[in-house]
Amino acid sequence: MSRTRLVSASAALLLVAACAPTLGPPPPPPPPSSTPPSPGVFRPEDFSWSAVPGPGRIEGRLAYRAGQTRYSCAGAGVVLTPETPWTRRRMTILYTSPERSALPADEVRARTPSAPSGDYSAFVKRTVCDQNSRFSFSGLANGAWYVITVAKPVGAPGPDIAIMKRVEVRGGRTVALDL
Repeated sequence: MSRTRLVSASAALLLVAACAPTLGPPPPPPPPSSTPPSPGVFRPEDFSWSAVPGPGRIEGRLAYRAGQTRYSCAGAGVVLTPETPWTRRRMTILYTSPERSALPADEVRARTPSAPSGDYSAFVKRTVCDQNSRFSFSGLANGAWYVITVAKPVGAPGPDIAIMKRVEVRGGRTVALDL
């Protein structure tokens, strides 16, 4: 390449560089797009951690008894709900505790209208109790979950019992759970 061409090419590059906008400091980050978690507000983003598959597992069985009456969840659905500020408040209203409860199912149903509502069904996992009142969930992300089922008395009269228990999945381990 001749010296004249080299000088012309260099001058053209300098001219283009001079016309480019200067970058300067980056713009400030945008303000937070949502409010902080609140137990009274249903926010789908609070559930996002639970939608990521993980190596955790829950192996559960219903062991509930009321006096001499044994209960079973055979054939009944078992629900696994992620814990968020919103679901913790919901569990406290429905089950009078955010940790564990065994109450007549009719009492829990009667409190449902006063519990916060929101469409969290996309984040709920479901299974069914087998004939031995056992159930399992796999592919769980680390975090706290609520396990819920309805148990029926076996061979004796009595009310259906709504059973809820909070369980933590950590380190991809299998959690053995008795309800």
